[in-house]
Amino acid sequence: MKELDIKLNQYFGGKVVRKDLTKLVKGNAIVPMYVLEYLLGQYCATDDDQTIIEGVETVKSVISKHFVHRDEAQIVKSTVKEKGSHRIIDKVSVKLNDNKDQYEASFANLGLNKIPISGELVTQYQKLLTHGVWCILTLGYVSTDEKGSTPWVIESLKPIQISNINLEEYKEGRSHFTKEEWIDVLLQTMGLNPEEFTFRSKLLQLTRLVPFVENNYNLIELGPKGTGKSHIFSELSPHGILISGGEVTAAKLFVNNSSGEIGLVGYWDVVAYDEFAGKSKNTNRGLVDIMKNYMANKSFSRGTNVYGASASMVFVGNTDHSVPYMLKHSNLFDALPKDYYDTAFLDRIHAYLPGWEIQKLRNEMFSSDYGFIVDYLAEILKELRKEDRNNEYSKYFQLSNSITTRDKDGITKTLGGLLKVIYPDGVYTEEEIRELLEFAIECRKRVKLQLQSMDETFEEVDFSYIVKESGTVVTVDTLEVLEHLTPEPSASLFQNNESTDNTGFTVQPQIELTEGQKILRDNQTGISYSNLFGNYLAGATEIKITDPYVRLPYQLRNLMELLKLIAEKKTQDEEVKVHLTTTNNEDFVQDSKDAFEQMTMSLESVGILFTYEFDNFIHDRSIDLNNGWKIVLGRGLDIWQKTGGWFDINEYVQEKRLCKACEVTFVKKKDSTPNLEDTSKKMKAKTSKGKDNKQLYLVLAKEWFNEILEGKKTEEYRAFTDHNISRLGIIKDGAFVGCRQYETVKFQLGYTKAAPQMIVEVKEVVIEVDDGNAEMLTSDNCNFTIVLGEILEKTNC
Repeated sequence: MKELDIKLNQYFGGKVVRKDLTKLVKGNAIVPMYVLEYLLGQYCATDDDQTIIEGVETVKSVISKHFVHRDEAQIVKSTVKEKGSHRIIDKVSVKLNDNKDQYEASFANLGLNKIPISGELVTQYQKLLTHGVWCILTLGYVSTDEKGSTPWVIESLKPIQISNINLEEYKEGRSHFTKEEWIDVLLQTMGLNPEEFTFRSKLLQLTRLVPFVENNYNLIELGPKGTGKSHIFSELSPHGILISGGEVTAAKLFVNNSSGEIGLVGYWDVVAYDEFAGKSKNTNRGLVDIMKNYMANKSFSRGTNVYGASASMVFVGNTDHSVPYMLKHSNLFDALPKDYYDTAFLDRIHAYLPGWEIQKLRNEMFSSDYGFIVDYLAEILKELRKEDRNNEYSKYFQLSNSITTRDKDGITKTLGGLLKVIYPDGVYTEEEIRELLEFAIECRKRVKLQLQSMDETFEEVDFSYIVKESGTVVTVDTLEVLEHLTPEPSASLFQNNESTDNTGFTVQPQIELTEGQKILRDNQTGISYSNLFGNYLAGATEIKITDPYVRLPYQLRNLMELLKLIAEKKTQDEEVKVHLTTTNNEDFVQDSKDAFEQMTMSLESVGILFTYEFDNFIHDRSIDLNNGWKIVLGRGLDIWQKTGGWFDINEYVQEKRLCKACEVTFVKKKDSTPNLEDTSKKMKAKTSKGKDNKQLYLVLAKEWFNEILEGKKTEEYRAFTDHNISRLGIIKDGAFVGCRQYETVKFQLGYTKAAPQMIVEVKEVVIEVDDGNAEMLTSDNCNFTIVLGEILEKTNC
């Protein structure tokens, strides 16, 4: 048993159950998970294996004997008649027959209708008057000759839900778990394997619980099929109801004007609309208007009467297009029916959950570990609805003044709900509430950005907050905007266009590489090794990869993809040495060796000389290049979440994969001075202005200014790579022949356009070559010594 499961049983014994047991007992029964776990909780809420085995058999027996299957309804009726009474499990709904002045029950699976039921039971369990409640009841049969009467009698009835919970006990138990542990417990309770989810992905799943814990919370989730959007609202809690979007009427939802019966919002904590999207769906404009009033004011009216309710509204549906397509051609509400495609209605939405970020459920994403009995958690969440945690952020942060009241309500309700879900005991750090605040802001900003694209009268809003202690202003962006609408950083080029030199060669523009950091967010897409750091690999002939975790199949795949990129960045006749330093458990070292040996043989054919070693003491992750750059990898090469396997396009297209949160840092290493005191052949190159009156000069960083000004520095040593040398010129008749393309030759030392820099005259260039007959300079046959002259220009100094 996992350590977390042991801990969960220790502090919540009798309230947790193994999540794989529902599969064992469900059989063909079409019944919600909370019904099955209610039964499992009676017999299997333990970590004792033998008790669990016996309990599973007992629950199977209960379902076999008492659960009503529709195709066996006549057998059950016969059993009741012959025995006089029989205990059954069925979904029961009740209506008032005002002609007979009595309540009458209907059984979803048994097929019985208009069965008299005690008014006391209806008063005690008012949800029976709505869409139906799963119950355990004793049904009797008393034959009668009385005309118009029925022999069926409901002798006893109890909805399937836990009756007593202790919220303070729950909060005290929470205090024994870390944030990460508690989130994993909640994921396991939902039937999910937390090991398959990043923190952001877990947060997306937990946001589905906010409507159960927050009154009058309006949530929308649109995304692809198969991500479990509707599962939570139909299976997790007896206090939520999932209805088809096409079945919604004002009478069913709010109040029946003819009978005066209150609709679903009066009885349920959460009303979720399934299959909400679909442009061609018929909708009722009058219903939309009533919903707008309810979502804004928490009330609805019938005639002169005004009714209040606390039900949260959830809208789930599928999108018709990819996110980039919607952002470019329409907006993220594009799939909604015409009458719901209304800015006034959509402005009432507190949070837009990005369903496209949630992966389609695979077998390995389901949990077989322990979690709360879902009915127990459902009652806890219901009890937490009484608390208000919406303004706790104000101890540390202040929202931007441009954020409207409606925007603020959306942000604070999402935040308050997540605080109740993750930190029910109210104990958290400033950093922990900050990450929830940013997520809540993002969810509301996603709504507002779409409204602005639909209606230009919606003003721009600065979705930022101020850290009170430091005064720092933090702006929050939505992930999809960062991915698809933020322009790629434009590379600074020494020359804007490629051109042809006097030898007829085409020279590509050179990209200016800069130091800095790239931050990847959970679930971000559009990232590949190539667009992340591919340009930094160019020209490197020796590459050292340090990553302690290159052992599992997908990690080996990542390594091969990097090696493929290295092969693409070098010239065909060039060889690149790549050395990997990694670790592995002793039992699996041989497997890694076998894989690396296959790589070694395979890579020889593309000019990559691959070597490796195992070092159990390494912890850092980096790519060290002999072209002057070092790439520090926060997570090593493992920057993506797991794909769906061979038949998932994400397996083959890096840009389609979901990222894990991490940081990648680009560091310019200090230049080392080449050893000129060797036996290699020296040759001075002519540095005349040439036939095109070209001038050589050197751009230097600020750190060299004083040395040059004081005359202490008259030479600058540079070791060049093939990539750069091919741009400078060729050796011809024992002389350095100017630049192929440029009017000047720029030798960089870590400057940027905005940074202080100076341009210095180059008096002469000494080229140290091994082969005086070489026709082309390469990094293998030369070094340059550049003799400096006068300062020509200073910029930003």
